Parts: sequence; structure tokens; C-alpha cells
Amino acid sequence: MEMNRKEFLKTLGVAGTAFAVSGFDGLDVFAQSEKKDEPVDLVAVMGAEPDVLFRKAIDELGGMGRFVQKGQKVAIKPNMAWDRAPETGANTNPLLVAEMVKQALAAGASQVVVFDNTCDEMQRSYKTSGIERAALDAGAKVLPANNERYYREVELPRGVELKSAKIHEALLDCDVWFNVPVLKHHKGTNMTISMKNYMGIVWDRKVFHRINLQQCIADVCTWPKKPVLNVVDAYRIMKQNGPKGISEADSVVVKALIASADIVAVDTASTKLAEQFTKVPLEKVEHITAGEQLKLGTTNIDSLNVRRVKV
Repeated sequence: MEMNRKEFLKTLGVAGTAFAVSGFDGLDVFAQSEKKDEPVDLVAVMGAEPDVLFRKAIDELGGMGRFVQKGQKVAIKPNMAWDRAPETGANTNPLLVAEMVKQALAAGASQVVVFDNTCDEMQRSYKTSGIERAALDAGAKVLPANNERYYREVELPRGVELKSAKIHEALLDCDVWFNVPVLKHHKGTNMTISMKNYMGIVWDRKVFHRINLQQCIADVCTWPKKPVLNVVDAYRIMKQNGPKGISEADSVVVKALIASADIVAVDTASTKLAEQFTKVPLEKVEHITAGEQLKLGTTNIDSLNVRRVKV
């Protein structure tokens, strides 16, 4: 028998098993605010496979041509930090990454590269996540990120605690880049989404933990070369034991995707969606509010042109 929403949420707190959410409209946590004849600031799509979700989202945002011009070098930064299969929700879904590669190339990109400074051993993480194979098959180059020689130092004059960082050359040398995190619980920062995904573009991230983790995450996001789009994979949401997870039981299949150029707004919306499973409220994700204080974006989603779509 199909549960209603209230029964589902009550059961979720005690079941601890991975399953698909049938008939669940998680997008009602933030209002749709239609402003006709104006560009969409944030889009949330629900109800399909990751590649279909992205195709719908990018169409609502004006098409990939709004973000990628002919001849540009494009970098895609997913989360593939862990030696975990896609079913766990520990990494970005490979179907999403592959679709983004295909669309960037179709828009005229001269090259698309994919990388991540992984936490588990790089080659295992790249392979087990499924992203390496998916990206290669779609036409991208997959770059190593496990040696300091791939990084160059940049200044962060707007940073509060962090004043410089070594950034991967893929981002320094590209024309545009996409930030593509997976939405999940994190035991250190409570949630890991777009802002936290920046920790995979830097070499010297241990400094973050020694100084002030939450503030350093916000600080590194002040780097002027911002992603043209943050695409949050919420197909599976890891509701506990993040960021790596213990088993598939730590994740719930929601079949959603949220995208915006505003990194604070997209993480705010994503946290509101995830809160229904993680019980982590926005105020507990301190780097998001720190990002707003640094004027990286807004937590006031109601001020934006938001488009919600059910596929």
C-alpha cells in the first residue's frame, strides 16, 4: 500500500533502508516564484533518471548554449571522492556527468575535462564511482588530481581565514567550469553540497581543518573564477553516515536535481530538500550562512525566479 507523505516521513526515521520515494513531492519545501520573461535563477526538477533531470533543468535555464560557447574548454568537477558504487549515493551519479559532457560538446566545447581530488585512493575512486568510464565514453578527458604538481596557488583576498589556496590546473586553464556535487550528509559539516565540493579542487585542504573548516569552505568559494552553474545531484540523498556511507541503507532515492549559478541559493534549496531526510536544518550548515555574509549569494530563495518541474 502506498504511504502518504506524513506516514512516509515518520517511517523514514526508523527504517534505515534505501528505497525509492513513491509519490513524494519534496520540492514543496521552497515556493515556485514565476517571473515571466526573466531568466530562471534556480531550477528544481524531480521524477526521472539523472540524465533526463539534467536535460530538463538545462532547458529551463535557457539551454547549454547559455553557459558554453563554441571553442571553449570546459571543466566538470563532480564528487567522485570515494571508492563507492553509484548505488550508495557517496559520489555524483555517472549518468548525470555523462549527460553534461555530451551537452557541453554538443554546444561546441573544444574539450571537456573531469577530475576530483579524491579522499580514497584516486584510481579506485574514479573506477568504482562509475564516473571515469561514463565521462570517457561521453567524450571527456579524465584528469589525475593526486599530486601537488597539478595545482597552482591563487590568492583569496576576500577570505576571512583562508587567504590563498592551491587550485587544480584544470580549473585554472579552462574557460568555464561546472560544479556538480551530490547531496548528502556529512559528519563534519552536517551537509556537503556545492560549496563543500570546492574541497575537491584544492590540494592543501588539511589546512581547512586546522584553521576553521566551515569558514574556509566559504573563503575558498570567494575565488573569482566561479562555476557557471552548480548542478546538485539529488537522485540519491545520503541521509546518514556521510560523507562515505556504510551501506546502501544510508541513502534514499528521491530522483531530484537542483541547479543554479548562485552557489548559496542552490545549497540553501538543497539543504531544505535534504532536511526532510537528514533532519539537518539550514542554520546547522554554517558555511552556507558564511557564504552569504561574504556576498557569494543569497539564502532568500523567495527573492529569486524559481522554477519547479515534475517530470
